[in-house]
Parts: sequence; structure tokens; C-alpha cells
Amino acid sequence: MKFGIQHPNYSYDGEGPEIVETLKKIVTRAESIGFDSFWVMDHFHQIANVGEPHEPMLEGWTTQAAVAGFPSKIRLGTLVTGIVYRHPSVLAKIGASLDVLSKGRLFMGIGAWNEEEATAYGIPFPPVAERMRRLEEAVQIIRKMWTEDRASFDGKFYRICDAYCNPKPIQKPHPPIMIGGAGERETLKIVAKYADACNFFGSVDTMRRKLKILRDHCHAVGRDYESILKTRLGRVMLDRDKEKLQARVAEAMKGVPEERWREFALYGTPDEIRRQVEGFRDAGVDYFIVNLEAERELEALELFGKEVVKKF
Repeated sequence: MKFGIQHPNYSYDGEGPEIVETLKKIVTRAESIGFDSFWVMDHFHQIANVGEPHEPMLEGWTTQAAVAGFPSKIRLGTLVTGIVYRHPSVLAKIGASLDVLSKGRLFMGIGAWNEEEATAYGIPFPPVAERMRRLEEAVQIIRKMWTEDRASFDGKFYRICDAYCNPKPIQKPHPPIMIGGAGERETLKIVAKYADACNFFGSVDTMRRKLKILRDHCHAVGRDYESILKTRLGRVMLDRDKEKLQARVAEAMKGVPEERWREFALYGTPDEIRRQVEGFRDAGVDYFIVNLEAERELEALELFGKEVVKKF
């Protein structure tokens, strides 16, 4: 199993140059511990489990462009890029540029969100059925732009004609494309048809169910299920001191039922977290991406890296 860390583009980084220095510390340490990838979110507002909407949030692709200049070989991605925010041909160009600037380290995450931010920024946000169709067309356009000399596509929602995307990405045939989302009828079918990787939230039982459905979709479209990387994203809270941990968990949960909490978060001592990760591995997860407590990210990164990542 491989591991990635998702950094929440948060306000704890300080201001100005301090933000860049914090990013360097996190990326450098994550790579040295054994993390395979570094991810940021494609949010425009701060998210609820980190801070308030008005608090600082760096734009994801710009952030990764800066990270690409660090002396590192860790893979870089957005988890996940909202398809409604950018025309897919423009997104393909951005992604190709980042792959070149990072010397072949892009991991393209893509999905069909986020209504609150789209509304705030004046970006049209279609109903879910249309967004699924747009997502399917977008993935096809991105792959064409990355692999064809002059790309053309005539879809219901998007059209390109003799579009150049030069330079091409360094990775061949193209950087891996991860689709985030777990819609059982539409999203997972798009994954089966076009994606190199999928990304879910969920408990072990949820993961088993979703992966079974993905396998069925793969069979229906003639896709090798094993050719798709199965990734899971979730929050991790860990501490050697169980009393301190329980206090932080209680504050974070704030009345959220335990069953619901377990769908997107893990908590415990390092040994307990390691056993929980093993459960996901046994359920079919290949790749585990974590976001850690923002206010103690470096400390948690060190502990998770030494006590979990290095044990796999």
C-alpha cells in the first residue's frame, strides 16, 4: 500500500513567505518519511473541518505550481479539481504544464463539485445528471489533449477543434487521471470507462460495497478492474496519549454520530490506526490518502509516517 497526504491549503501556515516555508517543510518531510504523493484541495473557500469559510484558502493549482519548484520528487495532485470551474481544454493545458514543470509528477484528480463555492463565485452549477455528462466529456477531452497532436471533440456540452496542447505531459501515455466520487450508477461507471484511479470516502464496509459495484461496471464495459488504482481519502487523528486524543475527537465530532464519523475519519493510537488501515487494505484499497489535524499537521505527519507509513 502507498500513502499520500492532503494538505488543507489552510490559514495555520501564517502569512506571506511563511506559507511557502511551511509547504516546503511538509512536502520535504512527507517525502523523506515515505509518502508517495502530496495533494491540495480545489476549494475557493476554507472548508468546515479546518476553519470558517472566510479564512485563508490558497488556490490549488497555483499552490502545486509553487510546490513543483521545490527540490522534491513526490507526486503532486489536486483532490479533486472541480470540473465546473474550468473548461476541460484549459484544465488539460494547466495539467500538462504542471507535469512538465514538475518533471513528470502530476496525478490529475477530477470530480463534479462544489455548489456553494460555484454559487459564491458566480459559476454555473448544473444539476447532477448534467454534471456527470460533463465529467465524462471532460475526461475524454483531457486525454485527447494530452495524447493527440491536434485534438478535436464534439460533445453535447463541450467542443474543441484542432486544439494544440504543447508541450505534452512528460508521463506517457499521459499522467494518471483519478476520478473522485462514489455515485454508484453514474460516477463509478465513468471510472470504469475512463479513469486510471478512483477515490472514495467511507468505512471498510462502504469501501467493500463501492468496489464491488466498480468491479461490476468494469465487467459490463470490458475493463480490467485490476488496472484501476483504488484510493481512499479520509481524516486521521492520532496520538500516543489517548486522553488528549479523546478530547480532540470529542471537540471535532461535536455531536456527529459515531457511525457517520467513521465514514470519513479514523482516530486512535498509532497501533490502532495501523490496524484500521490494514482493514482497508484487506477490503481492496491500494492507496491511502490522509488529511491530518491542521493545527498540528507537522507533528501528526511525523507520527503517522513513522508508525504507519513505514510499517507497510
